[in-house]
Amino acid sequence: MNSTLQSLYFLAIRECLTAFRNRHEALSPLIFFSLVCVLFPLGVGASADLLRTIAPGIIWVAALLAILMSLGTLFRHEYEQGTLELMVLSEHPLIVLVVIKLVAYWLITALPLIVVAPFMAYGLGLTADAQGVLLLTLLLGTPVLILVGAIASTLTLVIPQNGMLLALLVLPLYVPVLIFATSAVNTVMMGGSAAGALYILAALCVLSVTLSPLAIVAALKIGVSQ
Repeated sequence: MNSTLQSLYFLAIRECLTAFRNRHEALSPLIFFSLVCVLFPLGVGASADLLRTIAPGIIWVAALLAILMSLGTLFRHEYEQGTLELMVLSEHPLIVLVVIKLVAYWLITALPLIVVAPFMAYGLGLTADAQGVLLLTLLLGTPVLILVGAIASTLTLVIPQNGMLLALLVLPLYVPVLIFATSAVNTVMMGGSAAGALYILAALCVLSVTLSPLAIVAALKIGVSQ
């Protein structure tokens, strides 16, 4: 048991060190997200009412695309270096290794976006209540984006330059998250309750956390066997 926990600990440390060595890749989603949120007002004008109205959509689309642009590299390095086969053949449960990988990916990719998002929302004129709901939607929605995208990423792992195919596969699946997340923020801005949309996002998050790792493990085994 101690050796298993030690191995999992070293795997988590390895993910952090890999992210540090490839920090240009790790920072790319954050830079993209920030640039979209900062530059978008220059294209639509400086009207405070207009920016406040479209702010939830701007922030969520920017976050969605920022996560999507990095999904292709989720298991790419392990696949190219041959360590993915070692993960599949390891004595440790593959699903545990996958969960550690996904948690590390969320911490490295999505968490910085969530930290920066309130500042972007404030700059776009969102009220404090709307910023709080926006933060909650990002906390519930980004795991869904990553988990659903990870399934498609592993299914297309054997295909070089799979970015376009990956986008075509996952973008339709991202639409419900985008709709309910922006709807929750817009409802609060109009003085209503966002509970309904948040409950649906929470249900999607629980469903993704429960089922997606199983699908990712199956896809990885298929990819390694080819």
